[in-house]
Amino acid sequence: MRTKAAKNDVRRPAVRGVAIKRIYAAPESADGYRVLIDRLWPRGISKERAAIDVWLRDLAPSTVLRTWFHHDPTRWPEFSRRCRVELRAQSGLLENLRQKARSQRVTLLYGARDARFNQATVLREVLRRGAPQAATRRARARRP
Repeated sequence: MRTKAAKNDVRRPAVRGVAIKRIYAAPESADGYRVLIDRLWPRGISKERAAIDVWLRDLAPSTVLRTWFHHDPTRWPEFSRRCRVELRAQSGLLENLRQKARSQRVTLLYGARDARFNQATVLREVLRRGAPQAATRRARARRP
């Protein structure tokens, strides 16, 4: 027997916010706005099967950083830190995604096999925490 709360959950539209998902998983309507955040197009995935709304290569780690990390969990803390540094230069793209996430669900798509140690987890956290410090300081400096 369903409770009233569970019944309401079924009828509610997709949850707003930021989710992460492997590009190889089947697209779902609950994904909302689908954003591929890999620098390289994933192997074996056609554009139709990917069903992405946008491919934001500039939010992916640089080739140098990606190659250095090589999905080694022992390098995760440093990889995460370096990703955040690289993302500071992309404040405009980050703010656009934050705006999208306020009005609809945004799903960050990645190709890595590891669901825990990948750039999507870093980017999701950056998006959830708000504007990078450098962008915030610039915005305050512009105020009259």
